[in-house]
Amino acid sequence: MKDANRVEFLELNINGFVIYPTLVWDSQSAILIDTGMPGHVEQLRKAMEKVGVSFEQLTAIIITHQDIDHMGGLPEILSNTRKELLVYAHELEKPYIEGTYPLIKTDLSRMTKEEIDALPEEMRKLYAHPPKAKVTHTLSNGQVLPFVGGIQVIETPGHTDGHVCLYLQQSKTLVAADAMYCVDGMLGGPHEPTALDIETARQSLTKLLDFEIDSVICYHGGICKENVSVQLKKLTKKTIKK
Repeated sequence: MKDANRVEFLELNINGFVIYPTLVWDSQSAILIDTGMPGHVEQLRKAMEKVGVSFEQLTAIIITHQDIDHMGGLPEILSNTRKELLVYAHELEKPYIEGTYPLIKTDLSRMTKEEIDALPEEMRKLYAHPPKAKVTHTLSNGQVLPFVGGIQVIETPGHTDGHVCLYLQQSKTLVAADAMYCVDGMLGGPHEPTALDIETARQSLTKLLDFEIDSVICYHGGICKENVSVQLKKLTKKTIKK
């Protein structure tokens, strides 16, 4: 008999900006998917402890892509644990997360003076000195990580080149990251203003139709459980241009 796992989406409210990292665990492993913003590690710790998991129980962290609200808390988590954690990300995202290249969407050199001046001082400082951390293992399409009943990697480029969704095989849960968003239980997306390549992002959604999905956790909007397969089919028909 398989060891049943638990899946929780953790609500982090950062000055009104609400995001939902995912925590999945069983008696052997605890995996955190995405880490929130820099400077809010204590809020994340408390959210995890509320469901009964501590930083010290973590086995691995999976970063779905390079955006600062997804990987920003990673360095602080690593510095607040006594054991060495496995850190996974797609190979295309690795050099950005490790600081070899600046994070694309917060790279000040890509912004106009007007855009930079419009940023709050705290954000300008953060963009000028973004977080970075070592990625120990890279991800590829179809790969299944041997944790909590199996975590399958689905390459879903468009939002960023190396964006991935994750399929939790035992619970039939899709961790969608930023491939989609959720509003009042309804799926939407991709989000055009934040996608590097919106057409590729739309095409990526069709890959999700190959999976039996009971629920979807979106980083922006939380969980969707109602008629997920029907919603996905409608969403792909709506967003994919024929």
